[in-house]
Parts: sequence; structure tokens; C-alpha cells
Amino acid sequence: MLNFTLRRVFNGIVMMVAVSFLAYFLLYIGAGNVARLILGLEATPEQINELNEQLGLNRPFIEQFLTWLSGAVRLDFGASWSMPETVNEVLFPRLGVTLTIVALTTLVAAIIAIVLGTLAAIHGGFVDRIVQFLGLIGFAVPGFLVAFFLVTLFAIQIPIFNAVGYTDFSENPSEWAKSITLPVAALALSALAAVAQQVRGSVTDAINMDYVRTLRARGLSFNRVVYKHVLRNAGGPALSILGVQFVGMLGGSVLVEQIFAIPGLGPYAVSSTAVSDIPAVMGLVVVTALVVIVVNLIIDLLSAALNPKVRLS
Repeated sequence: MLNFTLRRVFNGIVMMVAVSFLAYFLLYIGAGNVARLILGLEATPEQINELNEQLGLNRPFIEQFLTWLSGAVRLDFGASWSMPETVNEVLFPRLGVTLTIVALTTLVAAIIAIVLGTLAAIHGGFVDRIVQFLGLIGFAVPGFLVAFFLVTLFAIQIPIFNAVGYTDFSENPSEWAKSITLPVAALALSALAAVAQQVRGSVTDAINMDYVRTLRARGLSFNRVVYKHVLRNAGGPALSILGVQFVGMLGGSVLVEQIFAIPGLGPYAVSSTAVSDIPAVMGLVVVTALVVIVVNLIIDLLSAALNPKVRLS
């Protein structure tokens, strides 16, 4: 297990370096005249040259990247080019908001999907039709349409939850719940549909395997076989699809946060990209990649714990 973990950590480090270099290179060649974007159309050539020198934009690409990398390894992303605050001062509070929404969405989707998928595989009938319908809706309807529907119904016509804004849990737990419920519901539908379909298929396959019939022949109750053995074997594929959905929700949160006016990574990514704020965009890239790598590592370790064969890969 230790060797498996070390291999995954090493792969994550290599992936982080590769993603950082590629992202910085793409931003470098596509940024255009950053000083002009910052100073505006009225700026003189002398002002533009002075700002380029101040920001280090007149240096070679490799030198710029290594300078940025020396700070990034300490999670210090430097000064923002478009805001008075440093990247860290803006990025990490927003990261906490986005991760709260995505993590809560993942937890809600996982619990509901496992229950529905297992019941659909065991009992079929009405529950199975619900899972099939959720799968169709979740894959066919974009998350932003679900968000608009939820806002219209539960924040405007029936004012139960907050339509926009975000309240920190430490300030007011009840207002926090009102502000986070609709964004979580909007993001959860597609993840719930995908995971429920995967759990349903995995449990159905596991139930039909020989070891289940052997355990039943030995006198074990069906419920015990399902909850102690079948779900363990079906857990690996479900964890994998849940990890994929978590990554997808990080991207989907950009639109959802814009719709609900939530101060997360989404609005910051849009505003920073619009003005080619390379330190801010690179901070977003690094923390997002780090979150994805950590989540994938956790998924791999849980899958290896459920199925020892995974450790050989």
C-alpha cells in the first residue's frame, strides 16, 4: 500500500509541474499587450514600457516562469496585476467558498445516488424508473438551466431560499443554509444522475456473480450479502465516477457562482482571464489542479482499500 501511495504522489507532482508549465506557456503566448489592457487605451508608450519592466514582462519566458515557480512552490502567487490585493488574499477565501459548495454537493449526491442506485438494482420497478428518469434529466439539462429554474421557483415565486449572495457559516448558520441550498441543488443533479446509474449497474452485476449465490447458499441473508459484500465490490466504479463528477463540478461552479452571485473561484476566474492577469490565472490553475490531484489520490486510496487488485496498477 505504501508503494502504491508513493507512486500516486509522484505522478501527482509530475502532473502538477506539467500543468503549470503548459498553462503558463499558453498564457504567455496568448496574453497580448498586458500593460495596454491594464493601463487602458490612453496610456503612452513610455508608460507601457515602464509597466512591462515593472511586471517583468520584458524578460525571457523561461526566466519569467522560473521566477513565478519559485513563489508557487511556497503557495505564494505574488501580486495581482489587476487588483490592489495579492493573489493569495483574494484566491484562498474564494477557494474556501467554492470547495464548500462542491464538497457539500458531492456528499449529497453520493448519499442519494448510493441509496437510489442500490434500491433500483435490488427492487427495480418504480425506483428503477426514477433512476432512469434522473439519468435522462441529469445528462440532458444543463446545470445553469436547473439553476434558473430553482431560483425562479424557490427564491422568487416561493421565497424560501436566497436568490443571490453567500453568507459564511460562522456568521449565521441559517442564512448560510439558505444561501447554499440552491447552488448545491443545481450542481448535484447531473452528479447524482451519473453516480446513481453507475451504482445501479455495478450492484446489478455484482448480485449476479457466483460468490453471491455461494454466500446465499451458506445461509447468509440477502441484505447482509448486499450491504457487506456487494456494495464493497460495487464501490470502486462508483468512487471513480464520483471523482470525475467532483472535477466536473469544479468547472460547473463557474456558471453557478455567476448566476447566484457567490464570491467563489468562478467570478474571479472570469475577471482575471478578461484582463490577462497571469499571476491570478496561474494561482487559479495551480490550486484547482492541486485539488483535483488530491481528490484523485483519495479516490485511488479508497479504491485500493476496497479492492486490493487496484494496488497492482
